[in-house]
Amino acid sequence: MIKNPVTRQIKDNDGELIRAINDGKIDKFQDLVKRYEHRLYNFGLKMCGNVQDAEDMVQDTFLNVFRYLKDFRYETKFKNWMYRIATSTCIKKRRKSKFAPDRELSLEEFLPKDESEFNTELPFWAAQPLDKLLNAELAGHLKNAVVDLPEKYRVVFVLRDIEGFSTVETAEILNLSAANIKVRLHRARLFLRDQLKEYFKDE
Repeated sequence: MIKNPVTRQIKDNDGELIRAINDGKIDKFQDLVKRYEHRLYNFGLKMCGNVQDAEDMVQDTFLNVFRYLKDFRYETKFKNWMYRIATSTCIKKRRKSKFAPDRELSLEEFLPKDESEFNTELPFWAAQPLDKLLNAELAGHLKNAVVDLPEKYRVVFVLRDIEGFSTVETAEILNLSAANIKVRLHRARLFLRDQLKEYFKDE
């Protein structure tokens, strides 16, 4: 017997709001926007590196969410579904942006050949909101270092270590395997630690 997915409760409490919107209460969509616009904007800043692209990304994401909300499957978390849209939107925006670099960095140019010699546990700063770091100069360097990450590593690092998604959730959002997520996160952390090593000599 197939269970009706609409009856399944969504842990993040978005289900009732989404059902109301899909039942014709379009004005409720503004409540959904208010719930997530700040988080999406911060995500866009970390991914795109500038205010204009971040703002455009948020607008485009919500337009796509509204357009495809009828197709939302209630057995998954809305937040994960929305971030999949946001990630795709951000990547497209980044590639078209006038702020994008002429040539994207290759991690292979910076990482050691033998990565096994490095301790790749989560650095303490990686779990801190960038605007909460005590050292403003460090926060600026960290933001720049994250933006300098090649796209496929940057999005994994931002989703896992900044947005707080699990490995499984990140894999779902990016349509990759969990093993692939772990490898990309490992390399992103190595790169960032190398870029910021002068700040953490005593850590």
